[in-house]
Amino acid sequence: MDRSDDTRAIEIRPLERPEVVLLWQIDRRELVEETYCVKDGALHLQRQFYDTRDWPEGEPEQYTPILLDCFDHGGVFLGAFRGEELVAAGVIDARPVRDYPDLRQLAFLHVSHGWRGRRLAARLYAECRKASEGPGTAGFYISSTSTRRTVEFYLRQGAMLAPRPDTTLVRMEPDDIHLIHWF
Repeated sequence: MDRSDDTRAIEIRPLERPEVVLLWQIDRRELVEETYCVKDGALHLQRQFYDTRDWPEGEPEQYTPILLDCFDHGGVFLGAFRGEELVAAGVIDARPVRDYPDLRQLAFLHVSHGWRGRRLAARLYAECRKASEGPGTAGFYISSTSTRRTVEFYLRQGAMLAPRPDTTLVRMEPDDIHLIHWF
């Protein structure tokens, strides 16, 4: 049986404002053995091991107000549900990226541990893209965690290394890999 078969039971729908806090229920577990860094304008793979068990301490408290502000400014919040359980989510900020005003930030894309490798992330990414396409939006700006799995996922979707990172977003996330996906 194809591992993606059971994702047909997943419903992707917009989240309501009170549901934004459900994002922190996504199972973040991941064993990382390689990460990317940027040197001389190119991606370089490096060995780095860490075992992520949960969201970093304090992250829900720090980012929930930011996400609610994004929601209140017209951000798109899509949740992937299996029954009542949120198993993945994607968030697009409706506001232009400072240095790239024709791009919108893909601010959040996470899939629960048990649902990875089933093409759910690609399905959710496509839905985020569809929801954000329109006049004034030429693509996504992605400030990605540096893990090999995550960076290579975005590259497979069509993203490429940003020629110069957005000054605001790189200041917020200097260790991230900054990517652009022109539609």
